Amino acid sequence: MPSAGQSPIVKQNVRAPEGFFEAEAAGLRWLGAAVPTGGASVVDVLDVGPGTISLARLLQVEPTRRHAEDFGRALAGTHSSGAGSFGVGPDAGPGVAWIGRQDLPLGEFARWGEFYADLRLLPYARAARAVEQLSPAGLTAVLGVCERLRAGDFDDGRTPSRIHGDLWTGNVIWTQHGGTLIDPAAHGGHGQTDLAMLALFGAPRLAVIEASYAEAAGLPGDWRDRTALHQLHPLLVHAVSHGPAYGAEAERLARRYV
Repeated sequence: MPSAGQSPIVKQNVRAPEGFFEAEAAGLRWLGAAVPTGGASVVDVLDVGPGTISLARLLQVEPTRRHAEDFGRALAGTHSSGAGSFGVGPDAGPGVAWIGRQDLPLGEFARWGEFYADLRLLPYARAARAVEQLSPAGLTAVLGVCERLRAGDFDDGRTPSRIHGDLWTGNVIWTQHGGTLIDPAAHGGHGQTDLAMLALFGAPRLAVIEASYAEAAGLPGDWRDRTALHQLHPLLVHAVSHGPAYGAEAERLARRYV
């Protein structure tokens, strides 16, 4: 595991919900279990307890094209290590999860569409509407997408992937050895969700990562047509906590799939 320096990174929050840092540690270890078979590098957990977690310190560098190619393939490797079902949390996890400071519902679903509708879109769309960060029309659009998801219109037969779940660019630390994952909201999902979040918030050498990932994961030629579908969840999460601009973008993208 690439690390540098003698002092660890220590995160503390005495007001953190029960299991908050334990869930982070479990997610990192679950993702890290894929490393020996070609999965993406994951920061080492040095210690964890109520209200605190200690992580290995990483020395950052500017990513090269080779780093990006390798990371795309490795992320596909992490995903291919699998999960027991869509919606399930990490092995040996506390049974609870968060994305940022918001609860991340867990469950067990046989089909991705049903899981994505019921645990990833509806809770956050309703929460965003409750704080008036998503318009009534936006909620209606998301509900329409959920109907299609439950009907199986977007299911593609892929088995549950072991995904990071909050893979914006700040949660990939580039070291001399390549991209290293930190701060996950890990669960069983669809691998394209991670790829879509990298695209939503931007990532260095994104096109290279995407091409490498798509080849390694065997994505179909029209995979980009569903990128915005996978971006609805992070947009709705941000609508709840960061304002109506995210709700408006979620509404705009949802209309593509109604």
